[in-house]
Amino acid sequence: MSATAEATATGYRYIVKIPGTCGGRPIIEGTRIGVNDVVGLLQREETIDTIGVTCFPDITRAQVYECLAYYEDHRKEIDALIAEQCEPSEAIRREVAELNEAMRRRRAGA
Repeated sequence: MSATAEATATGYRYIVKIPGTCGGRPIIEGTRIGVNDVVGLLQREETIDTIGVTCFPDITRAQVYECLAYYEDHRKEIDALIAEQCEPSEAIRREVAELNEAMRRRRAGA
């Protein structure tokens, strides 16, 4: 069975959710590009044109606009995914804390 056959319809032409793919998050059909990825880039000053040319050259302007439409109707869900994506992992937090502690000891002469 193909991944498309397993996709959950979202009511949007290009947006699907596939259990086991990208955590079941909404993605652009035929890709692993999440709606949150596209919207996150737009929030960081990319444009519809640069997303399709430099960031994700395999998607169309229509797909980017569809991500925006999905976002408009599911803002809370996508904002949470973007926040989660931007939050450093626990491993990174531990590493930063260890580095900060090492720097503190070095400065203290310990």
